[in-house]
Amino acid sequence: MKNSSGISRRPFFILSLLFLAISFSVHAQTITGVWRGKIKGQQAEVKIVKSGDELVGVAYYYQKKNKYKRYSLRGHFDPNTNSVIWWDEMLLDDYGTGGIMQLRPDAGAQMMVADFNCPGGEEMYLDGTSSSRDKQNSKNGEVHLQKMSKPIFNDEWDFIIDNYFVGGNDPILIDSISQITAKVNFPEEKNMKPVMVIVAPGKSNPPPAVSAPEPGAANPTPAPVATTPAPAPVATAPIDVVEKKFTTRKNVLQTVIPITAKTIELRFYDNAQVDGDSIALFLNGRLLFKNIRLTEEAYTIKINAADLQADNELVMVAENLGSIPPNTSFMVAIVGDKRFEARLFANEQSSAMIRLVNPELLKE
Repeated sequence: MKNSSGISRRPFFILSLLFLAISFSVHAQTITGVWRGKIKGQQAEVKIVKSGDELVGVAYYYQKKNKYKRYSLRGHFDPNTNSVIWWDEMLLDDYGTGGIMQLRPDAGAQMMVADFNCPGGEEMYLDGTSSSRDKQNSKNGEVHLQKMSKPIFNDEWDFIIDNYFVGGNDPILIDSISQITAKVNFPEEKNMKPVMVIVAPGKSNPPPAVSAPEPGAANPTPAPVATTPAPAPVATAPIDVVEKKFTTRKNVLQTVIPITAKTIELRFYDNAQVDGDSIALFLNGRLLFKNIRLTEEAYTIKINAADLQADNELVMVAENLGSIPPNTSFMVAIVGDKRFEARLFANEQSSAMIRLVNPELLKE
């Protein structure tokens, strides 16, 4: 086959086919797909769909096809290290035990930390460890999953996995997998320096700094240096009352954030309407801050990763429920060049828990 100049096109045609084959092979090695094997010694089938660095999908823990538990799942994928973190979010079905008519949390829910391995050809594996999702425990099981071409269990959105590289990776389609999650408008971040406090283990908590004005705003008149003791704070709950709320309420996982940078910056806003919500924050059982009034402006803390363990629990306790219960907060986490978002819910029975985990340390 020659063109008008007499030069054969065959080498270019062969090279084009080779390029397409290589491209397909590279693209096929994606975490999106059906994974089957065992989690904590139990047969499991996990369907994962990747959107950016975020993961959504479902997990089946089964004895046989008509006896299983199905969870929605969420997670994160780090393409630089091939580390994968995902957790069972909500129990959707419990077949073989009478069935479940509504979504609910479940004490058997797990969190998984694994490596995405591609040893060669079309073989792909997820190998790692599992732990209780809602409790800061040591490793309680192993994860061994292999990527499969077809699922045992069918879901209405399986076509997204089947057509992931030909339109199925559309973010709108992927969002449809997570429609069970309430959609709430995110507050707009202000163009200003947020209130900042730095967590330093073993030291007393400094008072919050005053937010800096927006660029271009008129500088306020400097306040005179105080010559008299600061006025007593408005009546607030004593520490023992706050700690009692922390110890007597159930901690419910809201999200997991991987520690992949030297610092973690956490910004807390009131979610939706500002109604006087007040919170306290505990890190690994220690009170960090209390009487944090949530507003449309960020209250921010900065945590040094070197001061953290491999697995950490940050708990948001509702000191009050504001005028519109429950206590809700919108949290933004900045970890290096990555941004994570979560809506946190707390009331008089439960507190919102965020797990800060170092996947590399957990895999050791």
